[in-house]
Amino acid sequence: MFKFLNQVSDYAKETLQAAKYIGQGLSVTFDHMRRRPVTVQYPYEKLIPSERFRGRIHFEFDKCIACEVCVRVCPINLPVVDWEFNKESKKKKLKHYSIDFGVCIFCGNCVEYCPTNCLSMTEEYELAAYDRHELNYDNVALGRLPYKVTNDPMVTPMRELAYLPKGVIDPHTVPHTSRRAGLRPEEILEQIEAEKPPAETTEK
Repeated sequence: MFKFLNQVSDYAKETLQAAKYIGQGLSVTFDHMRRRPVTVQYPYEKLIPSERFRGRIHFEFDKCIACEVCVRVCPINLPVVDWEFNKESKKKKLKHYSIDFGVCIFCGNCVEYCPTNCLSMTEEYELAAYDRHELNYDNVALGRLPYKVTNDPMVTPMRELAYLPKGVIDPHTVPHTSRRAGLRPEEILEQIEAEKPPAETTEK
């Protein structure tokens, strides 16, 4: 008799616990049902990449001095720099430069430590390919600048949530040229300079 009552009590406890978990899950579902959808209809709508976005690397052949600093600072020694020594000018002459974006981790070390600023990060993130060998970009492919999302007439550009005006969570109804919530670094510096008290002038 007591064994049967224990089984009934255990079953009741498990039922209440299951109902509690189901209620917690449904509470999240009902909470999202009241929100407006913020789905981006890709590829007809695209988010504008954030500031300092680390996309595909852009390479300027004329600025490169073949110093191979990018190779030394790369965690996986990725850039391939092919050069020959010019005996007349006693300088390195760059012949070929390539980066395999199928292996690149987009850390940005090569861009940061390049002494001639011949490498830079772009906003391009659409690097899908059917063959992984197509991700190995040579100096010609690296020299092409990507098309900005805001300049593409076939795409509706939208800002990310962090760059929307204060109190706005739906980017569909806000133009991409609208001012974001926070201040830019140069605006913060101007505000600090304006709040400084004027320097006291002493009369001699």
